[in-house]
This record gives sequence, C-alpha cells and structure tokens, in this order.
Amino acid sequence: MSRRTPRLLAATLAVAALALGACAEKAADQPAAGPAAASYPVTVGSLTLDKRPEKIVSLSPSATEMLFAIGAGPQVTAVDDQSNYPADAPKSDLSGFQPNAEAIAGKNPDLVVLSNDTNKIVDQLGKLKIPVYLTPAAVTLDDSYRQITDLGTLTGHADQAADVTGRMKDDIAKLVKDLPQRAEKLTYYHELGPELYSATSKTFIGSLYSQAGLTNIADPVDADGKNGGYPQLSQEFIVKANPDFVFLADSKCCQQSADTVRARSGWAGLTAVKNNQVVALDDDIASRWGPRVVDLLRVIIDAVAKVPA
Repeated sequence: MSRRTPRLLAATLAVAALALGACAEKAADQPAAGPAAASYPVTVGSLTLDKRPEKIVSLSPSATEMLFAIGAGPQVTAVDDQSNYPADAPKSDLSGFQPNAEAIAGKNPDLVVLSNDTNKIVDQLGKLKIPVYLTPAAVTLDDSYRQITDLGTLTGHADQAADVTGRMKDDIAKLVKDLPQRAEKLTYYHELGPELYSATSKTFIGSLYSQAGLTNIADPVDADGKNGGYPQLSQEFIVKANPDFVFLADSKCCQQSADTVRARSGWAGLTAVKNNQVVALDDDIASRWGPRVVDLLRVIIDAVAKVPA
C-alpha cells in the first residue's frame, strides 16, 4: 500500500490526527500515576524499550499517521520525505525507500519505525544501538490494528491506540452493515497507475473492496500470486471484463479522471464509464494502511450504495 510499493513491485515484475491536550502534554514529561500510566520496559516482538521514546523517526507514511493518531506526535522528531499527513508532521529529506543509516543516526533517534528492511537497514541501525520497529505493508485490517496497538505499547499510548482501533472497527462495522444485499456482486477494477497495474483481493487494498462486497476483475490474472498481488492488466482484458466500477488511485500522481478513462480506446463502452461509476480516490489514502482506511472504505461503500440493488 505504500505509494511506491506497488510501483516497485511493478518495476521488478512488475488518520485524522489526534491532538494532545494539556494533560497529555504534561504526561509526556512526567508519566501520571495510576493504572493508565505506561510502565517500562515494554516488549513488542523482539524489541524491548527500557524507557519511553522521545525522539522517534518514522520512515513510513502509514506509521507516521498511526503515531499521530494515537497521540505520539509530540515524540516524533523526524519523518520521511513521503510522510505528508498530518500536515504538521516534521517532514525531512530522509528516505524510507533507500534508508541511510548515517543520515538516520544523525537525528539521534531513540526509536526508528520502518516499513521494510531495505539494504539491511535494521542490522545497520542495530549496530548503532538504535531500536527499530518494522511495520511491513499490511495484508489485512488485523495487520493494521496490530501495528497501531504495537506502536501504542512502544510509545506509552496503549489506551489511545486501543481507542483508535476500537473506533476503526466500529466505523467499518457500521459502514458494512448498511450495504444493500445483492443477488449478484458488482465488479471493479482498481488502478494503481496508467500502466494498468492493479491489486488483487489478496492485497490490503483488495481486502477493503471485499469488505464492500465487490468482485475484483484482477484476481484471475494473478491467481498463483506470482505477481505479488499486483498484476499488470491489458486494455483488452479490462474492456472484456467490463467492470461495474473503476477506482482510480492515480488521480493525484498521474491526473487520471473519469474523462481520461473515457478517452481511452474502447473504454467509453464500459459499464463503469456509461453509468458514471469511475471513482477518483485520494492516492495517499489509497496507498496506506493507517487509520484513514476508514475514509477510503467510506468512499468505496458510498459509491456502491448508489447502485440500485
């Protein structure tokens, strides 16, 4: 779901932020007494932190959104060059795609959050005694919930993390509950880029469409998973599949829209085009697995709900 994750796969094979109140800011300096106070050391997987991290570097846009959503924003001192949400995240020139241990160490972090182990960066940072938590691209909503929960534990915001995941689950349950019952499922094509790379139901984004009761036309193209869930489709295949919906996750990066889709050879006759069911998504939200997946699912379900059952 990283904006470049499917692009990198393609090349090789192809969270409203929660603001902290005055009490929370005070707690950041001096943990409050009582059962809600975070106690250290804490352990998540093989990572143990002896004290609350106060200089967190996030090199994953999804993790950045998670950290701010659970109230750990004030502890984040630097984020990667792709972390553009929330707007006040301390963006830097650090890269999450080509992480540089020396540059990261220059930020004096007491916790680094990464979405992948490119260039064996985890070992490099480990040799520098810098703790690292990996948040690999989620495949299911449970993966997202687990990462939010883990970050809450590591940063001293377990209660806030539980609140975030609880709201996500409640909101998603309400959205799905209101879906109309259909005798036959509607079909869709999710576009990652004008090169016609898509995502199957085995990916995180695909799992959201499944929540909305939709059938993915890309599934048969990568039935064996050799394309990692991100196959490249052909013009002819898409036209023949004639999806009920076209969802564009390339509206910002590549200026794709209902008009550009209609102008493609043979696409004007697609059910999605004829019925005005080409939906432009927010590229960033559609490529991340943080709290804003609820917003993405809402857009999808709102579009589906407009089609008579």
